[in-house]
Amino acid sequence: MDIHLLLASTSTVHGSPYLAYIEDEIQHFFQGKNDLVFIPYARPGGATYDEYTKAAKKVFEKLGFNLRGIHEWDDPKDAINEAEGFFTGGGNTFVLLKTLIDKDLIDPLRSAIINGIPYMGTSAGSNIAGQTISTTNDMPIVYPDSFDALGLVPFNINPHYLDPDPSSKHMGETRETRIKEFHHFNDRAVLGLREGTALEINGDALKVIGEHSIRVFEAGKSPIELSDINELKKHVFSN
Repeated sequence: MDIHLLLASTSTVHGSPYLAYIEDEIQHFFQGKNDLVFIPYARPGGATYDEYTKAAKKVFEKLGFNLRGIHEWDDPKDAINEAEGFFTGGGNTFVLLKTLIDKDLIDPLRSAIINGIPYMGTSAGSNIAGQTISTTNDMPIVYPDSFDALGLVPFNINPHYLDPDPSSKHMGETRETRIKEFHHFNDRAVLGLREGTALEINGDALKVIGEHSIRVFEAGKSPIELSDINELKKHVFSN
């Protein structure tokens, strides 16, 4: 399968502008492409599609790419058919998936990506690359018909993964606890992507981007830290 994915935990790391920390990777990932389609459906903070697209367009134009919001087409399926690459931004994963389902875009988008059109996601946009959105951190403010996502990779993703802080007085559940709850009902592996971390997939080639390793959770096992590509393949791509 000729699949090209750049799945980032976040669009912004502390103290830097939007997408600044990953600009070099974006430029390399979409090299040779020109017309990219932005999917703004996650609407962070309730931003309008135009407002969100304007922020993304500013970065991508600086990097030499033409980027348009999918909502700018009369029929969003035409946007998918014409795209040389996709970028789905972060926000609320439930809103994002519900909009894709309601507009009947899941299958066309999946088909385009499986057939080689590169796909980049940040946060919610990375969440939907997994099998389901059941390991998102977001509030379910809307209810999609299904939690099944694009299924581009054989695992789920937990962006913005936070390690337990032993000095914290916060009494709520940690991310690790929540993922253990998920594994009480599911066998699927979950990748915890810390801030500033991304996973790039080009066919059979994998690359971990950023200073942090990826925390891998498997049902019935203790979580492990993986930055070695061969180990990552063995644990999450061999099932």
